[in-house]
Amino acid sequence: MAGFPLAVVMLLHLSSSSSSTSLPSSTVLDPLFLYIDEHQNEFVQRLREWVAIKSDSSDRTLWGETHKILNMTANRIQEMGGQVEFADIGTQKLSNGESVALPPVLLAQFQRDPNKPTLCIYGHVDVQPAKKEDGWSTDPYNLTEINGNLYGRGATDNKGPVLAWLHALETYKASKQEVPVNLKFVIEGMEEVGSDGLDELTRQRNESFFSDVDYIVISDNVWVSKRPALTYGTRGSSYFFVEVDGPKLDLHSGVFGGSVHEPMTDVITLLGSLLNHTGKILVPGIYESVAPLTEEERKLYKDIHFDMEEMKNHIGVKSFLQDNKEEILMSRWRYPSLSIHGIEGAFSDPGSKTVIPRRVIGKFSIRQVPNMDPAVVERQVKEHLQEVFAKQKSPNSLKVMATVGAKPWVANLNDPQYIAGRKAVKAVFGVEPELIREGSTIPIANNFQEVTGKSVMMLPIGGHDDGEHSQNEKISRYNFIQGTKLFVAFFYELSKLQKDQ
Repeated sequence: MAGFPLAVVMLLHLSSSSSSTSLPSSTVLDPLFLYIDEHQNEFVQRLREWVAIKSDSSDRTLWGETHKILNMTANRIQEMGGQVEFADIGTQKLSNGESVALPPVLLAQFQRDPNKPTLCIYGHVDVQPAKKEDGWSTDPYNLTEINGNLYGRGATDNKGPVLAWLHALETYKASKQEVPVNLKFVIEGMEEVGSDGLDELTRQRNESFFSDVDYIVISDNVWVSKRPALTYGTRGSSYFFVEVDGPKLDLHSGVFGGSVHEPMTDVITLLGSLLNHTGKILVPGIYESVAPLTEEERKLYKDIHFDMEEMKNHIGVKSFLQDNKEEILMSRWRYPSLSIHGIEGAFSDPGSKTVIPRRVIGKFSIRQVPNMDPAVVERQVKEHLQEVFAKQKSPNSLKVMATVGAKPWVANLNDPQYIAGRKAVKAVFGVEPELIREGSTIPIANNFQEVTGKSVMMLPIGGHDDGEHSQNEKISRYNFIQGTKLFVAFFYELSKLQKDQ
């Protein structure tokens, strides 16, 4: 991040020195905004229909639902005059040796005008698992409006934003206004399980589908406060499985307890060696590649509106591991983190069961930041766990496996679409956007940037309290509708910026 403050200064200079410094013409945008307001109930109803589809990509038995929502998306695009293609991304091999086709990626485009910039919009229509008994207050697949909030799985991640983009396009067409940019769409159904095959598809289509793309925009994240934001970076992620095998069968603890070295003991020791009570990762060398924090960068966090007390109350914790706003945000965005997710093979059903599991698998992930290499992190983790296991002198066997390996992403804030994004936010919300990073992982952002070499921006419309991946996921009606206006304004500002250059 060397030179980052200068990038911000240059961005502000470019924004102010453009020959088009005034707000977008009301004669262009006001009729479009009026259409959105008048049709917001229709837009919400369409979101209700999409949320009802259980497109949980982690459950292969529900891939038919994923196909269904992809077909609905394709139909909507075709109704507006777009051309669609379902691109094959390969197969997944099952444990029984059978191979099944992965849900395809939807590629769509509209008739191109060589005098307009070409914007490619990425989104996904698959969702995380959700069950009422997990702690939802409402049926997760029945969009329910309560106090202006639209609750349902996928409402904010990512069906709501995808629909908002389509509604923005619909708004131009229904209002008889020319769409000011060329549009392409990449919509997938496997994002929640790692976007299998999408990186390779991007490489295959780099000289064709992506060849005339000028900008790529992603709306698959949320604001960090109640103010709108532009996102310029995300963390990467690697997922680890620590498997310990012991006896050839489960054992009765009354018969064998105290006489065998239990695999569960090893796994707990191994997981406990990964981080301390302050959240510091204990794997040697893990922080060596993290860019040092400069005083200039530290100052950037002071302007972000993040309410510690509100967030503590929202997620139900008494305190954070850090003491102030700046340190909390940096721990979520610019430093790596390690989270332990569970133990497979352990008894977790209600009631009691006095069993010694023969095999257990600990699961954890590491969120990585710029300059960290997933391959290096994987090697460091494996060496650390093998060293800890060796000290246990355990007769059991250890296997450490890593998956995902998604790289972090950082954008160039001098890219023109960040200027257009700032102007669009100001036109709709009346404030300057916060420039933020994102603690989660959106692998395709880095993949798009590395493979295509195009400008990539994240333009979120989700609220800071939307609870993506959690119980009671929602998007507010305000964000859903104003977000649609933001996308309408972004089309306009992007085209105007290009004309002014």
